[in-house]
Amino acid sequence: MLNIHRFISLCLVVLLIACSPKPKKPNIIIILADDLGWSDLGCYGSEISTPNLDHLANNGMRFTQFYNTAKCFPSRACLLTGVYAQDCGYDRTYRNPITNALTFGEVLRDAGYQTYWSGKHHGLENPIYRGFDRYYGLKDGACNHFNPGHQRDGEAPPAQKKGDRAWCIDSSMYRPYTPTEKNFYTTDYFTHYGLAFLEEAAQQQKPFLLYLAYTAPHDPLMAWQEDIDKYSGAYDEGYEAIRQKRFQKQQALELIDTTYQLPTAMHQTWDSLSLAERDFEVAKMEVYAAMIDRLDQNIGRVLKKLEALNLDKNTLILFLSDNGASAEVVDLKNDDDGAKVGVLERWVSLGADWANVSNTPFNYYKNYSFEGGINTPFIAYWKDKIKPNSFSDFTGHFIDVMPTFMELSGATYSENDTLTPPRGQSLVPVFLGKSQERTDALFWEWSKGKAVRKGDWKIVKRELEQEWELYNLKTDPTERENLYTQYPEIVQQLDSLYLLWENSHSTKEMP
Repeated sequence: MLNIHRFISLCLVVLLIACSPKPKKPNIIIILADDLGWSDLGCYGSEISTPNLDHLANNGMRFTQFYNTAKCFPSRACLLTGVYAQDCGYDRTYRNPITNALTFGEVLRDAGYQTYWSGKHHGLENPIYRGFDRYYGLKDGACNHFNPGHQRDGEAPPAQKKGDRAWCIDSSMYRPYTPTEKNFYTTDYFTHYGLAFLEEAAQQQKPFLLYLAYTAPHDPLMAWQEDIDKYSGAYDEGYEAIRQKRFQKQQALELIDTTYQLPTAMHQTWDSLSLAERDFEVAKMEVYAAMIDRLDQNIGRVLKKLEALNLDKNTLILFLSDNGASAEVVDLKNDDDGAKVGVLERWVSLGADWANVSNTPFNYYKNYSFEGGINTPFIAYWKDKIKPNSFSDFTGHFIDVMPTFMELSGATYSENDTLTPPRGQSLVPVFLGKSQERTDALFWEWSKGKAVRKGDWKIVKRELEQEWELYNLKTDPTERENLYTQYPEIVQQLDSLYLLWENSHSTKEMP
């Protein structure tokens, strides 16, 4: 009789476990900015108004050593696949399919997620065919923010670097895409569709992934006048005054400590500019700030929609930038260079001087493997999971996002021998405040240089053919003192790791 009672009790326990509700998989929103510098958010030291991102940071976690690849399309491919751009064929060009890897859309959809993407891709394939249930956005690189297509009635010709940029709405592709809405602005419309996707997700009995890939603040510098007006006079002091204020604010926020020292500035002296040159530089930065302000406003719309749909309680939100602020300057021959900065008929770029300020406290910019080119502001927010106003100096990389999503979703990666498994490691322990170290090396190679980081040591080249420089990022996070001659054995060790990594990939010609 006693054995029967034990058997019945055991059956009841098993039944209770089987019937117990399983923990819900978290919803995931990943937001990617374009050419945003390390100090361009209020919570990373900026004077630009970003209350919504500041809210996520103050109630979540800010990273200080999280890396992209220094260039937009390799970064985006790396983020999307969890492997290096060299692994998936995106280290030199985006004009081919992603190969040898899955996207996080494919992996999460197989794990039961609804998958949505609104914004920039910078790739060959329509995301609809790479794991996403819905897609709206620019399949190419940069475009006119007010009108990516043909001239519309009653408007000036839109400034275009390339007039045939591809745009997708689900399975339909338009080349070019000329919006009929006169209030069209990329940041706003990427959000419009993102909100519609959230409403659709709320009707499903599934967790969701929403990838919001904005094109702001990538050039052309274009913004709504109401946003530009907020920054009238804000940059009249010039480059170094703003750079110093950002650095001081970073210290006050305790985002950085005393090991961070400002390196010698790479910008011109403000007094060396003529009054006309200063006016132009001020106008550029006012529009750039307005673009970031509008980006934050739209993120606020997303947060409000989440709350209204009661989706905010179990949603992980990540925010990153695809590379550092850009020193690239586009000089079109067919735009209206007499028009004021910020309007649809004129293409203006930020330029190296303000980019140096945007990347405070680091030097260099997009395309370089120095910290100013590869260190991204990274905010992680997960209500009641991530400790509010916390900071992490974990050495992370875009390749870590796929393993993170896999752990959160319970997804498994295909064992197909032709696929490269994710290269990174999950960030979930970091989010939860647990101790985590990176034991493997990280690698970079793009255009202006290359780099290896292992532990606190980093070797980096300014140009591909130059000698390595060596920095200890624990004591010198802003790369001021080159230790190449003091520690040649460390340079040799890291160089050997780089050669092994480089030789594991097929080399393609630069387009």
